[in-house]
Amino acid sequence: MNRKVIVIGGGASGMMAAIHAARAGADVTILEHTDRLGKKLLSTGNGRCNLTNLYQDESCYRCSQPEFPGKVLGQYPVKETLDFFKELGILIKSKGGYLYPNSEQASAVLEVLQMELVYRKVSVVYNCKIREIRKGKKGLLVITESGSCEADAVVLAAGSKAAPATGSDGSGYELARKAGHRIITPLPALVQLRCLEKHYKQLAGIRTEAHLTLLVNGKKAAEETGELQITDYGISGIPTFQISRFASKALDQRQEVRVRIDFLPNQTMEETKRLMDDRIRTMGYKTAEEWMTGIFNKKLASVLLKLSGIHLKEVISDVDKKRMNQLLQKIKAYETIITKANPFENAQVCCGGVDTREIDSKTLESKRMHGLYLAGELLDVDGICGGYNLQWAWSSGQVAGYYAATGDRKKGHL
Repeated sequence: MNRKVIVIGGGASGMMAAIHAARAGADVTILEHTDRLGKKLLSTGNGRCNLTNLYQDESCYRCSQPEFPGKVLGQYPVKETLDFFKELGILIKSKGGYLYPNSEQASAVLEVLQMELVYRKVSVVYNCKIREIRKGKKGLLVITESGSCEADAVVLAAGSKAAPATGSDGSGYELARKAGHRIITPLPALVQLRCLEKHYKQLAGIRTEAHLTLLVNGKKAAEETGELQITDYGISGIPTFQISRFASKALDQRQEVRVRIDFLPNQTMEETKRLMDDRIRTMGYKTAEEWMTGIFNKKLASVLLKLSGIHLKEVISDVDKKRMNQLLQKIKAYETIITKANPFENAQVCCGGVDTREIDSKTLESKRMHGLYLAGELLDVDGICGGYNLQWAWSSGQVAGYYAATGDRKKGHL
């Protein structure tokens, strides 16, 4: 008799778990608390679905146990992920190592996953609210608002609190807590940061290459280079997203958080000073505003000058050395005070979640409740931008689904 597996959550990791549990011979049912599967998947990669990334390194994943993600990803790495999607019909293309479906449509990825669920005879129950997972007479009992069902194993893949409009309401944390798990406080990650200063409304809409250094209580906590996007309330863009989880944690601990911004990241401080001196020699007759033209966006140049005490219409050769040094510092090491991270509604993922010390890193089975497996964003694992969070969903879903179906610790087809 086939093992019965219930998967709670029909997102990327849940669908992956269901497919691989069914492939391993189990009778599988997905319990989804919304009216459709994969709603969050549709928004990934701005609707283009950045499936994964050819570059994989331990530093691309963040976890309280740094070695934990790699143990899971090693069982189902990028090659197996690509083979899986090719088998389902997705033609994959690379953009500098970032991998997308050739159609650049997340809907295509969702459709082939749904086709495979149908082919593998996976049942799906929609609008199903789960109250608790508890031990049953033979396996586990899943208590829902409309009754209960028993299974040999349960995969909890209910997502995080990020992007609640897609159905990620954080309910999985409470289910895991009731099952005996410790939850590391979930916080927004891959998210915009809000700044204290008042001049951001003047800068809204600017995009510029920059190097960001996150300072927590004055000490460097993270750094990233890329296209900075300035909003009317603070900073955004990929480099901001990459450091945001560290900012979220520090702010939650009521530490002082600042971001130092280098607006000319491809030049050293000395090279920038020489550039400024050369421009004064050749264009000393221009106003400060004119003199900055060609280096920065006009709005950014205006704010940098004002912060340095330099009037826009002042002839640049008349500006004293002290203020020119202040301008150099603003260009290369402008510091902004971070007041908060944007809320879960704006976050792509969460940092925090179910403590991985309570999870078997080989099978993803709970150490607190035999037969319960956990996968996806629910766990205290978050990746950087670039397809890493989806790779975590594919890998953790596959591992949890396979072992839930087999109840076996052998590597099998992995």
